[in-house]
Amino acid sequence: MALHLTEHDVTELLTMDLALACVEDAHRALGAEGVNLPRRRLPTPGGLLHDMAASLPAHDAFGAKLYATGHGAPRFLVLLYRASSGELLALFEADQLGRMRTGAASGVATRHMAREDSRVLGLIGTGGQALTQALAICTVRPIERVLVYGRDPERRVRFAEALGREVTAVVAPVESPRAATEPADVVATMTSSATPVFDGAWLKPGTHVNAAGSNHLKRREIDGLTVARAARVVADSVEQARLESGDLAAAVAEGRLKWEDVVEFTDVVCGRSPGRATDDEITLFESHGLAAWDVAAASALHQLALKRGLGVEIPLFAGQAPVS
Repeated sequence: MALHLTEHDVTELLTMDLALACVEDAHRALGAEGVNLPRRRLPTPGGLLHDMAASLPAHDAFGAKLYATGHGAPRFLVLLYRASSGELLALFEADQLGRMRTGAASGVATRHMAREDSRVLGLIGTGGQALTQALAICTVRPIERVLVYGRDPERRVRFAEALGREVTAVVAPVESPRAATEPADVVATMTSSATPVFDGAWLKPGTHVNAAGSNHLKRREIDGLTVARAARVVADSVEQARLESGDLAAAVAEGRLKWEDVVEFTDVVCGRSPGRATDDEITLFESHGLAAWDVAAASALHQLALKRGLGVEIPLFAGQAPVS
């Protein structure tokens, strides 16, 4: 029988520390025999169906993520299989899983690429995904201040209050993107903007940038100057970035970047490429979301759910003889 895990189950099981460990482990697995397939988008009347998949032999697991957009709030599903037998192990409701693993990816990037003495986080974006960005970054660096900007003044105040209850850092809403960016040691963007959300000239030497909101060629959070100033541009998957990174594609078109200079995040995590060489370097991590993160997290959550007795067994394919 497969195990069905609800959003409530996932929220109870998945801590940020575990999400960070799963994302890091996913890239170590990809550095060995793992395979990640980029997201595909299937047009449907009024919307899109998205699918992405990965195989992590180190976990004897493979799986897929499916969701639709354009028909109201998306409903995310992750299917986890045992690779050696093809058995469906679990079906996850995966909205919270997605938020946590996306935030954790920026946390892992910050761990490998930001200065160890980073104290100030500039956060642009005030949605649920922005919250997990901040939680992850505050987990891996001794952040003392979080400067939050969003276009809606009331919403950014509410967001700052909510985040302040989750972290030890002082969280302050600010009036402009510049006020969030200029003092920051780490900058994180999590918006749906089609145009850059800050000016690359505002970044001080040594800043690390996590750009996590844009996963479409027609959207762009980061301007060409930011890309040009970055000594290291790292993508969670260069293959996927070529398909959906509006930030990098625009910089390439402007002549500010060459695709062959973009570094695979797996190479950074596995120690094959440094995250930074000096404290003065500006570094950039482009995050688009990998199925490998979902599969690694799902594998860990499945084991935890079995130990804690969470989830409901669903009798899929009951009574069917295996196909030879």
